[in-house]
Amino acid sequence: MGRPMTSDDAEVQLVVFRLGAEEYGVPITQVQEINHLTKPTKIPKSPVFLEGVINLRGEIIPVIDLKKRFEIDDAGYADDGRIMIVEINGSTVGVIVDEVSEVLRLPKSSIEPPPPVIAGITSTYLEGVGKLDDRLLILLDLNEILTEREQDELEELEEAADVVGSTVNE
Repeated sequence: MGRPMTSDDAEVQLVVFRLGAEEYGVPITQVQEINHLTKPTKIPKSPVFLEGVINLRGEIIPVIDLKKRFEIDDAGYADDGRIMIVEINGSTVGVIVDEVSEVLRLPKSSIEPPPPVIAGITSTYLEGVGKLDDRLLILLDLNEILTEREQDELEELEEAADVVGSTVNE
């Protein structure tokens, strides 16, 4: 019971962002919204790449610094810095990036399998490399940027923050 092939099957729609000098892409289906960079509230004894949490319309959301996660030289963030609200393995998480540049459609035929390491990032996090004219886009698999243990830690932080938030509001 196959369905007819549509033009959507031949391409992927990506949100393109920058970390340092490199351009990255993630499927638009994983991105819920893009917000201006605000300073997250720090959480004691949290993983080094966890910048803290933000309150997004009453929901406490952990925020990950992708530069720290990927061990990219961190020169801080400019005014173009953004927090992308994404879904990672069913959890809502904020991801700090240098700049969100565009949304584009990339033909699947332009996507190569990932090399073992690119821009210092191991293939664990890589979905592939997209070729677009003279540009290379590093395609990330957001579901792989956290280990299972880290995912559990974030969920525990969210639950603890929700409890604190609910007692403050009473």
